[in-house]
Amino acid sequence: MTYDEFIRSVADGAGISQAEAERLTAATLRTLAERITGGEADDLAAQLPEELKPSLTKPGEEAERFDVDVFVARVAERAGTDPDQALAHMGAVFATLREAVSPGELDDVAAQLPDGLRDLLGFH
Repeated sequence: MTYDEFIRSVADGAGISQAEAERLTAATLRTLAERITGGEADDLAAQLPEELKPSLTKPGEEAERFDVDVFVARVAERAGTDPDQALAHMGAVFATLREAVSPGELDDVAAQLPDGLRDLLGFH
């Protein structure tokens, strides 16, 4: 999947503009990278378009521990929207991720997330 296809998929899925989809995607991936280990973020980045990789780069290996509310708040702040909008649109980013990366990689990411966040993101 190319970067343009990824962003178009997010925009269409969330019903937002491509510019908003770019901000939402970067915010969501950056927050996800904070919640998973550095090695897992690197593995995920390896399966995504080059333009998305900087959002998954993190300085350390350790994963931060935070819940769904903190995840949504961070995405909202980074995307320049409110938490309700972020929550409503994040699903489009994760639906597109499910199309773009291998099921095994998604399982590895999901294994590092708490149940509530895993459910929200559609990882089962």
